Amino acid sequence: MTTIKDVAQLAGVSVATVSRVINDRGYVHADTRKKVEDAVKALNFSPNEVARSLYKRKSKLIGLLLPDITNPYFPQLARGVEDRMQEQEQDYRLIFGNSDEDERKEQDYIQTFIQNNVVGVISSTNYPHSSIYEKLKIPVVFLDRTSLDRPSVYADGREGGRLAAREIIKRGSRRITVMQGPSQIRPAQDRFEGAIEIIRDAGLDYRVIQTTSFSINEASVWAKELFRKYADTDGVIASNDIAAMAVLHEASRIGRKVPDDVQVIGFDDIPMSSLLSPALSTIRQPAYEMGREAAGLLIQLVEQAAIENKNIQLPVSFIERGTTRKVRSDG
Repeated sequence: MTTIKDVAQLAGVSVATVSRVINDRGYVHADTRKKVEDAVKALNFSPNEVARSLYKRKSKLIGLLLPDITNPYFPQLARGVEDRMQEQEQDYRLIFGNSDEDERKEQDYIQTFIQNNVVGVISSTNYPHSSIYEKLKIPVVFLDRTSLDRPSVYADGREGGRLAAREIIKRGSRRITVMQGPSQIRPAQDRFEGAIEIIRDAGLDYRVIQTTSFSINEASVWAKELFRKYADTDGVIASNDIAAMAVLHEASRIGRKVPDDVQVIGFDDIPMSSLLSPALSTIRQPAYEMGREAAGLLIQLVEQAAIENKNIQLPVSFIERGTTRKVRSDG
């Protein structure tokens, strides 16, 4: 394993000089700096980021917590965060944690972040009101989540729910089942309430399937429950694309044709949505853009820059594909 002493020996300088170059601290002559940089490259030397941060008294590490990396939606958020961080001249880096929607595991990751001297946390937590966030002394930005007292970046869930309901009603569904996402996640409840608002305004009844997570593992259970309890449903507004896919699978299994017998609208627009047969109609959340916005906001907080808006809401849109019928023209 290459050490800082190896770099110093190859460059013909002291360890202290190598340290000054690596940490960009103090004056080093340009020729000497180039010798050190060439030695670092030649030896493929990668200084320990935690050690660097302790030496410099300021870390370049950001903690990113996601609830479920098996859901393709969340890596889109992460990619947006990562790309925005890498554009910074300050060279911020990420430490990543996957909580599996488990509060204890989430708390363990937050502790790991703190032990690694992170300067801020971006969290897609299922538990925004957890006391662990109240105790943190570093900036926190909630991503795809909202909180009254924390900076947040999220999509317009309420309008997303309204859009889904308008589109499924416009296309002829009258016995609509709405899959309600986890009760503790505000954006999920916003989209549920938005859908219910439009269905009620249209004078239609609705049915509800309560879900407790966005997990792939449980989605098929809820899809089976939906058709068992509401066998005559002719329209489903799913809590996310994963749940919508489970509904499509179950509909096929029991012989319900999509979209002729039952229409389905998802939420997120994950990459595989367009690859299904039929391809999934869904409400698109701009996940990548949300990740970028969250990273930018956290950097501003870490650097104590002036911030006009600590709560950033991005627009959503309806993506029409094959699980909804075409709108009939009056002509």
